[in-house]
Amino acid sequence: MTRIIMHGCNGAMGRVISGLAEDMEDVRIVAGIDPDDRQSFGYPVFQSLEQCDVEADVIVDFASVKAVDHLLDYCAAKGMPLVLCTTGLSEEQAAKVQRTAGKTAVLRSANMSLGINTLLKLLQDAARVLAAAGFDVEIVEKHHNRKVDAPSGTALALADSVNEALNHEYHYEYDRSVKRTRRDAKEIGIQAVRGGTIVGEHEVIFAGQDEVVTFSHTAYSKAIFGKGALEAALFLKGKGPGLYTMADVIEAAGQKQH
Repeated sequence: MTRIIMHGCNGAMGRVISGLAEDMEDVRIVAGIDPDDRQSFGYPVFQSLEQCDVEADVIVDFASVKAVDHLLDYCAAKGMPLVLCTTGLSEEQAAKVQRTAGKTAVLRSANMSLGINTLLKLLQDAARVLAAAGFDVEIVEKHHNRKVDAPSGTALALADSVNEALNHEYHYEYDRSVKRTRRDAKEIGIQAVRGGTIVGEHEVIFAGQDEVVTFSHTAYSKAIFGKGALEAALFLKGKGPGLYTMADVIEAAGQKQH
């Protein structure tokens, strides 16, 4: 049994994860941390990490960027494994994540979906073959109208995965309206769409001479991110210091299958 402290338990994703955990036999949320300490599920809620006196194996974080620094300090001091799901971290905070990983296990990913992280691996194989054959690479991402950042962190992660397979020889083009030039063969175009209640859609297009190969992923609910976070918590329990990603979770799951 993996015992979890849910950091940001009363936020949208905190509630989703709490609901999912109730239906899983191998995980249990034993406490929550949230400035709003109302109890929506069957575990105690504390307004701060320091107030929490419940023993746990790992913290799952889906809170606020403002809370990340204190969370990292706490996990480093306590040696508490952390699944860090909050996005939009500054460069300074990203560096702090690296330092914290030297003291405890930290799993951070741009997207907690198992599907997206499997796609990241598939794209690298495709890129090595198709880009070498002269295919252009384009990425289109779609999200709800409340999402502020563009392009999405997931779109950038997809682009980075392709670029890594291509020895980082490509650059990113975000907006073609500002210049009137032909497409560069060494560019990855990234376009963002915002509207309605779209949870998340990502499409990676390899466009060649007379043929197109497309990889796509559609999120129909936030539950896929919650499921991935819980799988990450299961993976991280008992791990030593280090910086882990969802790719490690997928690899470990594949090894279990064999």
